[in-house]
Amino acid sequence: MSKENKTKPTEISVSDFISNIQDETKRDDARELVKIFGSQTGFPAKMWGPTIIGFGSYHYKYASGREGDAPLAGFSPRKDAIVLYLSPDFEGKEAHLEKLGKHKTGKGCIYIKKLDSIDIPALEQLIAASTEHVKKLHP
Repeated sequence: MSKENKTKPTEISVSDFISNIQDETKRDDARELVKIFGSQTGFPAKMWGPTIIGFGSYHYKYASGREGDAPLAGFSPRKDAIVLYLSPDFEGKEAHLEKLGKHKTGKGCIYIKKLDSIDIPALEQLIAASTEHVKKLHP
């Protein structure tokens, strides 16, 4: 049978987590990202596991039988970069990424160094489009 998902909502305070970020720029960026993600998803920030700040949630179930819950969107201020967790694939994603500015992409993540190196309206559009896509896939 499938293993239990390790990343779950916790009762950790988002503001306490952000206050403990050592790098001042990353701490300020995290506070701003909470506002941006909140406005674009319509959900308040909640800690998922020890380091992911998530917004909203959905339930997924794969053909393999594995199922669980995940945030609609989220981010994690890591040491090397801020990791954005959005849908891995949705219509228009590449066009949004082209406007975003300096970033790298991974399997399902987008990595940015700091907010002042990206286009905030493009980020807002990216979050909104990803959130709508996930909501349609998992009503």
